[in-house]
Amino acid sequence: MKKKVEEGIFLGTGTNLGDRRANLVRANELFEKIAGRIIQQSSIFQTEAWGLTDQPFFYNQVIEIETKLPPVELLEVILDIEKEMGRERIQKWGSRLIDIDLLFYHQLQIQTDRLLLPHPFIAERNFVLAPLAEIAPDFVHPVWGKTIKTLLKESKDPLKCIPV
Repeated sequence: MKKKVEEGIFLGTGTNLGDRRANLVRANELFEKIAGRIIQQSSIFQTEAWGLTDQPFFYNQVIEIETKLPPVELLEVILDIEKEMGRERIQKWGSRLIDIDLLFYHQLQIQTDRLLLPHPFIAERNFVLAPLAEIAPDFVHPVWGKTIKTLLKESKDPLKCIPV
């Protein structure tokens, strides 16, 4: 019987403004400078915009990290990186220079006004599932009890997620 994979801290990054590849690279560099180490990273995927569709395509990536920061402090660092890179929160699901989401922090489940873990929309978004399945296909979602590769296979998201 195959062992369940339940360890890992995963961040999802996305951008659809400026030099999209450079934005993802810069976010990764800032993370490593400030908060920890990247253990592995997915390919970069191009995806149509989700939610608010009349905007440029996104580049998305998922990274697995190692950090000593607890979840709430990690969230603060993520917000600081977004701010340093010039993120402005103008419109929900709108265009953005960088977006960094804390997807999973091991198997922790947290529900506060500030932080929801695991990220509540993982199972609905191919732009998260496809890169996550590339680096952690056997990671088990703590709420759904299914692996990432199973969630991707069962996804009803019609948007294609294509490696670039």
